[in-house]
Amino acid sequence: MADAPNTPAEGEMPKAPSLRILTQFIKDLSFENPSYTDSARSSKPPNIDLGIDVQARTISPDTYEVTLNFSARAAGENDEVVFIAELAYAGLFQMANIADADREPFLLIECPRMIFPFARRILADVTRDGGFPPLMLDPVDFANLYRAQLAKRAAAAPGADTNGNGEPAAAN
Repeated sequence: MADAPNTPAEGEMPKAPSLRILTQFIKDLSFENPSYTDSARSSKPPNIDLGIDVQARTISPDTYEVTLNFSARAAGENDEVVFIAELAYAGLFQMANIADADREPFLLIECPRMIFPFARRILADVTRDGGFPPLMLDPVDFANLYRAQLAKRAAAAPGADTNGNGEPAAAN
């Protein structure tokens, strides 16, 4: 059976699923601070629009790259751009003994959950180093994000669970 994780022979214990981070890295980081001089004089904190996206792709049969994409745009009183911060933070993950049906939830829920604290720190540091209070992201419920993506996918094209290349689709 293709989606059964290593079926044990009689008398053997089944192998437990395993997920291991091989490495983590910044794929892309951008910080723009176009109107710091004007915004520094303002007593009001900027309004921040934050976007989060999760993408996964296969590197080898047991290795996957999961990327967290963050986009933060801060606007001042007259909707002038105060700062724009964009981060693509990735991790390489090795999986073993995980059924095909369970692979996508692992990639789009558990993997992002493991690397999120590191990406959060990078965004906080870059905004602080840009002259603003650190952008402290609230914890993200990746399971809820994944469920919302599944519902969106089901409404758009029932039965579609990959991105067309046989790889798990991204969660937005």
